[in-house]
Amino acid sequence: MGDILKLFVEKGFLLDKDMLEFLNDLSDENVAHEILDKIAIVSQKKIITRNLVNDNIDKIKPILYELDSEKKKLVDKYFVNVSISLEVKKESSVEDFGEVGEVLREGVREGEEKEEEGEKRGEVKIISSPVINPRKLEVQDFVKYFRSRYNFMKSILQERKELEGLISIDKITGNKDFSIIGIVTSKRVTKNKNIILEVEDLTGKAKLLISFNKEELYEKSKEILLDDVIGFKCNGNRDFLFVNDFFYPDSFLKEKKKLDEEVYAIFISDIHIGSKNFLEDNFNKFIDWLNGRDCDEKQKKVLKKIKYMFVVGDSIDGVGVYPGQEKDLLVKDIKQQYEILGNFYKKIPSHISIIQCAGQHDAVRVAEPQPPIGDDFGEILHEIPNLSLVSNPSLVEIEGIQVLMYHGASMHGIINEIEELRMNNAHATPARVVKHMLLRRHLAPTHGSTIYIPDEDDFMMIRDVPDVITTGDLHKTDISTYNNVLIISNSCWQSMTAFEEKVGNEPDPCKVPILNLKTREIKILDFSDVEDLGKGDEKTD
Repeated sequence: MGDILKLFVEKGFLLDKDMLEFLNDLSDENVAHEILDKIAIVSQKKIITRNLVNDNIDKIKPILYELDSEKKKLVDKYFVNVSISLEVKKESSVEDFGEVGEVLREGVREGEEKEEEGEKRGEVKIISSPVINPRKLEVQDFVKYFRSRYNFMKSILQERKELEGLISIDKITGNKDFSIIGIVTSKRVTKNKNIILEVEDLTGKAKLLISFNKEELYEKSKEILLDDVIGFKCNGNRDFLFVNDFFYPDSFLKEKKKLDEEVYAIFISDIHIGSKNFLEDNFNKFIDWLNGRDCDEKQKKVLKKIKYMFVVGDSIDGVGVYPGQEKDLLVKDIKQQYEILGNFYKKIPSHISIIQCAGQHDAVRVAEPQPPIGDDFGEILHEIPNLSLVSNPSLVEIEGIQVLMYHGASMHGIINEIEELRMNNAHATPARVVKHMLLRRHLAPTHGSTIYIPDEDDFMMIRDVPDVITTGDLHKTDISTYNNVLIISNSCWQSMTAFEEKVGNEPDPCKVPILNLKTREIKILDFSDVEDLGKGDEKTD
């Protein structure tokens, strides 16, 4: 008994006699600690008593039923001794999570658990949601990864009519004009300001020169990144090639896809629940608006046609994401952060399909592609019928329209590497960064721009050009179009953090793009002013 008591005293818990005897009889510190953590999460108490267990038994039972048969007998015996019935029916209620979850005390409003008559839930088709299982990585994994990238990009580039006389590097002979496709492995500027590239394909390597005197070509070449796969028009010999022009794989759609009927999708990201900076009042107003409160009849008609909500990562603030984060947290338990998020989601009308991917603050690995949020931390999310959890990145289809979701960790690296973006504060206009991703057909083109896990296939490539690409991370709303692809970069629900203030990044919180899939018109709803929710900026894609 002494070891169990010591364990929980160190964790800051106080137990009554019944609880201490029960946990000691289990003889399993891990199980005992898991049970105690669950009780603490749902009750927000550090003094654990029999009555507290009784009040929260429905939340604790799933853990208890996972015990082996011997431990289950001990559990059953304990419940009999303390007169707790295991047959208590689960009620439809929302837990009280204290200060940060104050609004959740209202519970699930009557009628919101059911789809309203005539309002069919939006159907979500998951096209791609890659999951790479952890394993020991070897050099060959990186070789396969980059070969898959090269071969895919080559298949696109070799269809371009501009690349005349296309040959492999090992076939280069004289000074005639020809084209090659290579991956950039090195880039430097000479004392004469010429740019020297080293590229390679599957047959060999070559050095290329881009002359400072070719002004337009030179300016264009400043944006070449390491690991870009590019088609070059050039001349020269095996020792040196002179570039006359070059082309990226690029993304094109022949037309903007539209629906015959009026359906709406809304886009949010970076909620950061658990942070002291979480803008709870504003987020509650957003949820209220979705439920038709505080809006006029015209808006209510639109609300009935909202079938989809995309949540593009960082739904919670997480724990231990960066040094010293604890001082910035109001909720310091990651499971509790997801409990709060889940209860917000439960208040969203059930005819709205929610599609959520992870971000760097979520309880998944940092390396991309990030898997969907699991039930080890986000158990409540897996209980919500209108919520689809997908990987980061992922490609989904709604009403025949394909939407690529990517939280956007690589955008910081892309901005730092491209002078034009860096000098013109592209953190404030993230859609410009996304255009570079579409140009390169890759979400993280440079090795090191984000942490990733190499696989036989490069899942960060944009294999299928989407109708819509939506991102988060930079906490700024930005809407643009690139070759008929709609770009939606999302706002946040967090006020300026100390880190953002330090680096000079001013967030633009509480903005919600709403897309009419029939007309492609976008309206930006502004929930930053809780007194003025009816206004919004209209844009047409």
